[in-house]
Amino acid sequence: MSTIDPNLAGAMLTIDLDALKANYNLLAQKSGTAKAGAAVKGEAYGLGLAPVAKALWQAGCRTFFVARPNEGAELRAQLPQAEIIVLDGLHAGQAPFYAAHELRPALISLDEADEWATFNRARSRAAPSVLHVDSGINRMGLSQSDFTRIADDAELLRALNITLVMSHLACSDDPKHPLNQQQRNCFSRLRKMLPNIPASLCNSSGIFLGKSYHHDLTRPGVALYGGNPLPSKKNPMKTVATLLGRVMQIREVPKGETVGYSATWKAPRASRIALLGAGYRDGIPRKLSSTAKNGPAQVWVAGQRCPIVGRVSMDMMAVDVTDVPVAKVHRGTWVEIFGPNISVDESAARAGTISYELLTRLGNRYARRYVGGSE
Repeated sequence: MSTIDPNLAGAMLTIDLDALKANYNLLAQKSGTAKAGAAVKGEAYGLGLAPVAKALWQAGCRTFFVARPNEGAELRAQLPQAEIIVLDGLHAGQAPFYAAHELRPALISLDEADEWATFNRARSRAAPSVLHVDSGINRMGLSQSDFTRIADDAELLRALNITLVMSHLACSDDPKHPLNQQQRNCFSRLRKMLPNIPASLCNSSGIFLGKSYHHDLTRPGVALYGGNPLPSKKNPMKTVATLLGRVMQIREVPKGETVGYSATWKAPRASRIALLGAGYRDGIPRKLSSTAKNGPAQVWVAGQRCPIVGRVSMDMMAVDVTDVPVAKVHRGTWVEIFGPNISVDESAARAGTISYELLTRLGNRYARRYVGGSE
């Protein structure tokens, strides 16, 4: 729970933990016989690591993916029994830190594998690790030749104590993209070298590509938090995050006058403009300004859509509420910037970005509310 009093904040972020758990349950069901883990990196996509992870644990999740080892240590303090995998791999010289917090590095190079093996050989019990192989995305990960070298070295395998083999899809949000099948075939071939070790390939969108992609463990991320894993179809996920901005002032703007910096918007009629207490310092993209190429971004005011006008500035944004009855919007009214009526995906697209970025850039000036989530 935020320590910021909503009465003193310009905006409020509500995180629905029951919706989060429902999303996890749907993704677990869609994963078929594979278990479903959860990506909680980036402070659980900006929504708060501790409350989100605890809710996911209540929903049955037992395997969690973070990016940084410090995130893993923070999560370990909240979930003593969880399996925690660090996607960054092994930071140089930090094997003792990983072992102390029972973190499993997703090894991405031979250097990391050698360092982890050397560390384990000096211990009475080998700490577990994960092999992350690149199957075609060309980001972090073992090359296929290095993966083969490790798979062929029985002594090294013993020292690494591998509990999972994983890879990452590049184009899973486009079901027709040929790289999906290429990566699936490549990963299936590679995992046959270590047939007795569980395997993981799917992110959120990958889960919906079908059971041939599922293997033993899926790793949903943005779909847990309400992002659409099927961009060309209706979003099957529930809304988790709702961002509201408070109306700080209502301005009467005559026809022909402009609003905001650089005078980018001119009133086409006598207009009523609501100033909301949320701006780019709070993570609202400046590109949501009225000059957006794909049309004016929308907010939800008293049951209807209203356009953002003028430039989004550091601490505020302007909304044209001329068509909203006067009695329904006034100083202190809460306005939905994104949530159940204006989806986070729509808002992100208006800004020329994706829901991942919009969620993870949310600032720390909001009053935060967590609702639901109790067992």
